[in-house]
This record gives sequence, C-alpha cells and structure tokens, in this order.
Amino acid sequence: MQTANVNPPITITVRHEDLTPSIKEYAEKKIESLHLDYPKIIEAKIVLDVQKNRHVAEIVLFCANHITIDAHSEDRSMYAALDATIDKIARRMRKQKTRLMKKSRPHRNESIRYLEERFYNEEAMDHPEDSEHDPEPFIIHPDNYKLRTMYKEDAIMELELGDRPFVLYKSARRGCLSIIYRRKDGEYASLDVGKE
Repeated sequence: MQTANVNPPITITVRHEDLTPSIKEYAEKKIESLHLDYPKIIEAKIVLDVQKNRHVAEIVLFCANHITIDAHSEDRSMYAALDATIDKIARRMRKQKTRLMKKSRPHRNESIRYLEERFYNEEAMDHPEDSEHDPEPFIIHPDNYKLRTMYKEDAIMELELGDRPFVLYKSARRGCLSIIYRRKDGEYASLDVGKE
C-alpha cells in the first residue's frame, strides 16, 4: 500500500455554518484515501460553503514539484459534494501520473525490443515426441511489447495504469528480466526470468 500521502496537513474552512466533528473526520479520511504515489501531497486545504439549498466543497492540494491540484463541486448535501470533489481530484492526480510516465518513456531509437507472441494449436500437444515435424504456430493476437529498463516501483505504476495483466521489464537494480503481476488476493508478485 502507498504511504506517500499518509497524514498530510489538512486545513478545513467552513463558511456560513459551524464545522461539525463528523464532517471534519469525513473530509480528512477522504483526503487520506488518495493513495496515489504521485504527486506527493504536501498540504491540503478544504473550503466548505453552505448556501440555502446547496453545499459547495472545494479542495486545493499543494503537491511536490510545484504542482497544485484543485477542484470543487456542489450538491444538496455536504457529504455528496465532498465525494464528487474527491473523485475529480483523483482523476486529476492520475492525469499528473500519466504525464510523468509519458515524460520518462524512452524514444524509439533507444533500446526497445519487440517480443512476438506465439500460440500452438491442439495438434502440437498430441505429438510432443515428433521432433522431425515441428508444429506450425498460429498467431491469435499479434502484439508488440516494449521491453524497458525500470525499477520495480515504475513497473507497478505501469501495471496500475495499463490494461495488461503483467509487466515484463529489465530490472534497473539487478539487470535481469522480471515480470510483475497482481495475485488473486490483490497483492503484487514478482518473478525474475533467467536468474540462477
């Protein structure tokens, strides 16, 4: 679990009404539930405004690397307005993370290898001892896979942002091929390929 955004300083301001302990606790839990590791939250400011039949929630996050993310929503209840604002903030944080990943992607002229996916039909399983006539593979879904050198943390970020069930990469720490994937219990697992 990410720990980068645990317990950031939070300032809550309420206009036209008193701040109740339940709203304060709800707003703080919502900010702390943002478990994205980028951008790291340095400080959060929440402004809650009550006007006749509408409740307005505004959140401003001051993050590392001079990034400021803000959003506001209005609804009939303050809890709904906070939920909608947190959803907007989470989307904007994911956009920042995607921008970071695009910046760190290697260019085409750098060392990118493409691995071709091959599948064999059922006849190959029936005659494994027949070495004279190797079965012809057929391709179900041709796909190019970019093999990049990266750290395990970057591979986990790519797994979270992508649609693939795994990420194959060259470990920047150990220099071997590694595969990272999500297990059924939700945790991450890592396999080193070709390591003795």
